[in-house]
Amino acid sequence: MTTNTLLWRTNMAALRSVTSCYRLLRNSARVLLSSRKPAVHKPGKWTNILYTSIASLAVGGGLCAIPFRQVENLSHDSLIKRAASLATDSSSTFLSQTTLALIDAITEYSKAVHTLVALQKRYLDSLGKLTPAEEDTIWQVIIGQRSEVNDRQDECKRFESTWMSAVKLCETAAEAAYSSGAEHACITVRTNVQLALTQVEEAQKLSADADKKLAETKVMEVERVARHAVSSENSDEEDVPEAYLRED
Repeated sequence: MTTNTLLWRTNMAALRSVTSCYRLLRNSARVLLSSRKPAVHKPGKWTNILYTSIASLAVGGGLCAIPFRQVENLSHDSLIKRAASLATDSSSTFLSQTTLALIDAITEYSKAVHTLVALQKRYLDSLGKLTPAEEDTIWQVIIGQRSEVNDRQDECKRFESTWMSAVKLCETAAEAAYSSGAEHACITVRTNVQLALTQVEEAQKLSADADKKLAETKVMEVERVARHAVSSENSDEEDVPEAYLRED
């Protein structure tokens, strides 16, 4: 009932606008015709053409101004379907943003781990060749890089939690879209979820490979440091004078 009332009011406003336009054009035509010689009183050929053109213009403008197309009947089902489609669009946007953030965080974490591995390998290769000052310097760098790795790992956990919430939200929106009849929106959001899962899985493989190399480096560090300690003890014993090693 409200829609029909609005449509009627719109049509009446358009008709009033057309009527005003027609009156303006008619008055303008009278002014133009009155500016001619006073002897001419009968409407001639050009006068009829002018009035005919004005009438055509007014009627044509009225037809363009009046919206004859009926307003679509918006039912509850159609409104719910539209709302479900909007929900899938919003959740897909949320998912894409969190996926990008998580992948970037995982990538930065992997880079930090590889840098730490390279530093530790460099230190192990230099065992016994560094001065105490040089060894202390490289250890400060390694400690700083370990702190960077921990920060990147915390960032990954934070973004992963948000990303998982986005995945759940998309799944809920997909179910709502399917139940409301918006099958296309349901298929789209589920496709986006599968794509996000695949992308994150590929990034996690890179971080898992970096973690594996870091674990291998730690094992190598323990073994080499132990051998270096044993060799250092043997070297210290050889440096002791024989008189101190003989029993009294």
